[in-house]
Amino acid sequence: MTRVAIIGLGMAVKPHVAALHALRHRAEVAACYSPSPERRAAFAGTHGLPIADDLDAILADPSIEAVLVLTPPSTHLDLVRRAAAAGKHVLLEKPLEIDAGRARSLVEAAEGAGVRLGIVLQNRFRPSLEGARGLLREGTLGELVSVSARLSNYRPQSYYDEPGRGTRARDGGGVLLTQGIHTLDAMIALTGLPEEVAGFAATSRAHRMETEDVAHAALRFANGALGAVSATTAAFPGFPDAIDLFGTLGSLRLDSTGADVALLNGRQWRIDDGSAGNGAGADPMAFSSANHERLIADFLDSVSEGREPRVSGREALKVHALIDAILASSEASGAPRRVGG
Repeated sequence: MTRVAIIGLGMAVKPHVAALHALRHRAEVAACYSPSPERRAAFAGTHGLPIADDLDAILADPSIEAVLVLTPPSTHLDLVRRAAAAGKHVLLEKPLEIDAGRARSLVEAAEGAGVRLGIVLQNRFRPSLEGARGLLREGTLGELVSVSARLSNYRPQSYYDEPGRGTRARDGGGVLLTQGIHTLDAMIALTGLPEEVAGFAATSRAHRMETEDVAHAALRFANGALGAVSATTAAFPGFPDAIDLFGTLGSLRLDSTGADVALLNGRQWRIDDGSAGNGAGADPMAFSSANHERLIADFLDSVSEGREPRVSGREALKVHALIDAILASSEASGAPRRVGG
């Protein structure tokens, strides 16, 4: 049994609590903390889990092996440094941090302290994504020739009216870093990073916010395959994400509930995820906690087995590199940019 603490009791906590409840035979929630007394009280009334009013006491408790950090991105570096210095393993809500330099420093802090750092990019644990990765490894689709990833979310203006949301200072970015990161990370899990991107990003007339709510990019991969990315939070009422992979022997479409495979030899089948909800609409938390449960289970395994989590901090730097390249290209009026790993 691993004793864990939750740091941050905002919107992101809901699927984590559901997942930890399902994993109660493996993990005990020892403490839940927020700097806000009101938020602590509301959380305790809803969930009935142990509440702590002192973060230092959590970090000093030798019985607590790991912390789940679910706070705004701009707080991540400091919290991971403190947790790592205290010898706590960390499961960190995406994104890593608000910019590339702070993200790298965060990863290096965990690595230097010898603690496990897992990142909440839960789509990596979808059965359909794992099945698709197997097909690509086996060469079932042939040589990849075209890739596209699409995120068409809707967020009302009230979402961005929350203090700090959609700002560079707190969130580090807009649709790419906050919502699109999941779809882009899933694409990278299948294809690897592209070599080069050319993109545009903007704040549309649909929202009043500092950062981008729409972005489009063209991609070029090492084998010559081309790709496209589109992401927005202005697509009322919100539509399921999709990733398309077209190869010389067939195609695969990954949607919000599974994947459809069609081969030139006539074979067709579906890989079903067996879970509902996608968070594409006005309620961003309207999705199943099943993938969170798989991710947290893997994180607990990494702690007990002394290995890296499947979505480690080092692995998560890849999707940050892609997002940075898209935004850098946009700032240069669409001039192509190389993608760093």
